[in-house]
Amino acid sequence: MRIIIHDLGNTDFQKLFPQPLDDTMVIASDAKIHHCLGCFGCWTKTPGACVIRDKYGDIGEGFSKCSEALVFSRCYYGGFSPFVKNVFDRSISYMHPDFRNRYGEMHHKRRYKNCVDLLVFFYGEDITEREQQVARDLVKANAINMCWDVAGVSFSHGIAELEGRVS
Repeated sequence: MRIIIHDLGNTDFQKLFPQPLDDTMVIASDAKIHHCLGCFGCWTKTPGACVIRDKYGDIGEGFSKCSEALVFSRCYYGGFSPFVKNVFDRSISYMHPDFRNRYGEMHHKRRYKNCVDLLVFFYGEDITEREQQVARDLVKANAINMCWDVAGVSFSHGIAELEGRVS
C-alpha cells in the first residue's frame, strides 16, 4: 500500500494524479485536523490509534500497512506546511513508546515491522539553498525517527514542475 500526504488543492492533486489510485491512502488537507494533544493516549489507552477520533485518527495504523509514503508540502522556512507537520505529529502512534539507541541517538522502538520508502516533494516560489538543506535534514531526521528510508527529496517552484515526474 502507498500513502500520499498532501496540502494541495483538489485541482492540483488531480493534475498530478489524474487516474484513480489503487491501493493508496490519500491524506489531504480537505478537512479540519485537530492538533496532537500530547496526551500519549495513542500509546496507553488506544495503542496504535489516536484518541482523537476524527478523519485523521488512524494515520499510525495506515503507516503500518504501507511500503511507500509520498509527501507533497509547501516549503515553510525549510520545513513542512502546518498541515503536513500536524499529520506527522498525529502519527506518533506508529512508534512504540519505549526507546532504543539508533545511530548513537535515542529513538522510539518500532511498533510495526514494515519498511517504508519516504519520497518528499517540496514546492514554493523562492526556496533558498539554506531552506533546501534544512528541509533535507528534517526529512532525514523524520525518517530516522520513523525507521523509514529516504527515497528522495525534491524541490520545485510549483505544481506544474512536478507534473510528469510523479507516478
